[in-house]
Amino acid sequence: MCAICLHQLPKTNFYIQAENPLTEALWGRVPLEHVSAMLYFHKGNKVQNLIHHLKYKGQKEIGHYLGMIDGKDLLKSSFYQKVDVIVPVPLHPKKKRKRGYNQSEIIAQGIAEILKKPVDTKTLVKTIASESQTRKSRLNRWLNVKEVFSVSDKNCLKDKHILLVDDVFTTGATCDACATQLMEIPGVKISVVTIACTVQ
Repeated sequence: MCAICLHQLPKTNFYIQAENPLTEALWGRVPLEHVSAMLYFHKGNKVQNLIHHLKYKGQKEIGHYLGMIDGKDLLKSSFYQKVDVIVPVPLHPKKKRKRGYNQSEIIAQGIAEILKKPVDTKTLVKTIASESQTRKSRLNRWLNVKEVFSVSDKNCLKDKHILLVDDVFTTGATCDACATQLMEIPGVKISVVTIACTVQ
């Protein structure tokens, strides 16, 4: 990505805001330390194009690169100074085999390279192969992922501050479903970051 395109990316700056549209979207659902997304996602904008190539065109390097950019922002934020471990939103094994990789895991690796924190891909698992969220209504997005995630070991991340990482925040359904399961781990704190969001 050239310097001009990088400069023109629509950044949200949510990482320095105690309250933002994403924290508001998840109020009252699950107790989170902080929620942020790096970029605004609009139909037809550069961000949509980047995410599309990351998820469907095999261009994994996009995820790692954007993760590193996001990590540099998070490094400057007081909300993410005490993160212990980074947990990407998992794909179901069948979908991961078909795609060849988990885009959220690639993003998490980029963030981890900057924050110098470990990435845990074993504790949070997707047990049910739910349908794509892309064309679902807000209600159906929540129902589609309500009970598809689980925690493999409730003692593995005990007392840790978990940074949950996903690609795009739309309604918050996926983040909510994952965080709900992670909260079963004793003493955990959870923050969420995504590369992009549709929320204004």
